[in-house]
Amino acid sequence: SASVLVSGGIYRFTRNPMFLGLLLALLAWAVFLSNPLALLFLPVYVLYINRFQIIPEERILASLFGTGYSAYKESVRRWM
Repeated sequence: SASVLVSGGIYRFTRNPMFLGLLLALLAWAVFLSNPLALLFLPVYVLYINRFQIIPEERILASLFGTGYSAYKESVRRWM
C-alpha cells in the first residue's frame, strides 16, 4: 500500500503518466499504420482506463490521503 502521496516530477502535470504515455504510444502506432480506423481505439482506451482503472484507484487514494489527495486532484488534471 502507498504511504506517501507523490505530487512532484511528472506528477505535477498529470495524475496518470503511465496511462498518458500508453495513450501517446497508441496514437503514434495509429499514425504509423496510416489507418484512421486505428484512431477509433483511442477513445475506447481512455473510456476503459478511466472506468476500470483510474476511478477505482482514485477512490483508494482518496481514502488513504484524504484532503491532501483532494487538493492534488483539484490542481492536477487526470490526463494532461
